[in-house]
Amino acid sequence: MSAIRAKVAGRALGPGDRLPSIRKLAATMAVSPSTVVEAYDRLAAEGLIRARRGSGFYVAATTMPPLALADVEPRRDRAVDPFWVSRQSLDADAAVLKPGCGWLPADWMPEAALRRAFRALARSDDSLLADYGSTRGSLALRRYLLARFAEDGVEASIDQLLLTGSGTQATDLVCRFLLRPGDTVLVDDPCYFNFRALLRAHQVKIVGVPYTPSGPDVARFEKILAAERPRLYITNSALHNPTGATLSLQTAHRVLRAAAAHELAIIEDDIFADLEPERSPRLAALDGLTNVIRIGSFSKTLSASVRCGYIAARPDWIEHLVDLQVATSFGGPSPVATEVIANVLAGGGYRKHMDELRQKLARTRRDLGRKLAALGLEPWLMPRGGFFLWCRLPDGLDSTDVARAALAEDVVLAPGNVFSVSQTASSFLRFNVAQSTEPRMWDMMRRALGSKMRQ
Repeated sequence: MSAIRAKVAGRALGPGDRLPSIRKLAATMAVSPSTVVEAYDRLAAEGLIRARRGSGFYVAATTMPPLALADVEPRRDRAVDPFWVSRQSLDADAAVLKPGCGWLPADWMPEAALRRAFRALARSDDSLLADYGSTRGSLALRRYLLARFAEDGVEASIDQLLLTGSGTQATDLVCRFLLRPGDTVLVDDPCYFNFRALLRAHQVKIVGVPYTPSGPDVARFEKILAAERPRLYITNSALHNPTGATLSLQTAHRVLRAAAAHELAIIEDDIFADLEPERSPRLAALDGLTNVIRIGSFSKTLSASVRCGYIAARPDWIEHLVDLQVATSFGGPSPVATEVIANVLAGGGYRKHMDELRQKLARTRRDLGRKLAALGLEPWLMPRGGFFLWCRLPDGLDSTDVARAALAEDVVLAPGNVFSVSQTASSFLRFNVAQSTEPRMWDMMRRALGSKMRQ
């Protein structure tokens, strides 16, 4: 394949030219004819060559020009908005450091268990490998999730649970169901930046409520509900993104009381649940899944590549959400993905993996906190678990400026205002502790912080 590509690139073979016969090229290159057949088939699949029945293989009449570097790199001059961190992190090559991204490194995931699950998948029935997923998703995985819900005090039945293609799709489906353009939605300030990006796509009014170490500022929460009449509130109760804070029981009761008085629905994004060392209060448990919708996924603890999310809600809402998922995705999540996830979770090693991961994260959080303090960055709080640290920069520094300087050195940071509706977090950066261990990052931070840094 490389030899033929080189001839096309060097103009030794041009559009419409006939390639050597299979037997001739096999003899020339001292390989078997089957090797040449496979090479030709792969090049045809790429569109570089074309097969003509009874005639042989020919260079395609139009071949793709070589990709310019600008075609494959993320745009670095784009506005620093809720999409900025996602685009820079997702499109970055392997050499770019990503302390601003929202996932764990691949070698922190249960790779051995995933490989065993994929090997078991290869022995599965043909239907699992080829058919659409059922409308609600894998029954085995849903039963497993119900058992995990019970550990959080969330009592639910099988008809209250729907599997989705991802946690983001779960949020999107609920928004499609509950919202109309022009509705008001309440989010924490700061909040996960993709909540803002997704809500922008739904053309709703976004209002932020200040977030405290024990949850939303309840007095402001109550005033906003009375003044704005939001239709929906989206939050993380446990290991809040980006702050790492955890909802207190007292705050949870007051939030639910105010929500009930104003007929407010709540999405409780519980994607970080398994990273908690001990379980904290859950709105879904206190509410009984009446007006609270619990969503989550496995991308933070198992694999961001094998995508699957879930929605737990009251049965009548689930019925509508099933129809929405059929309309937008024609069925539930990939049976291949759910089979792999169910296999890993049922294998017995997942709990051990999570125990080890929580301990590793605790050590790394402490180490990173000390390193940041030495540079003059102050963690807003030290979280009980998870992998985020929400840090204040030294006085006079703007996190957007620091992030742009870092990007010039192939380091993606997460500046505070991408998380803030009110744009009042310019002095903050969110660090992913698991992605912040490379010495090169600290050299860059010293340069980016400049004279404000303590040596």
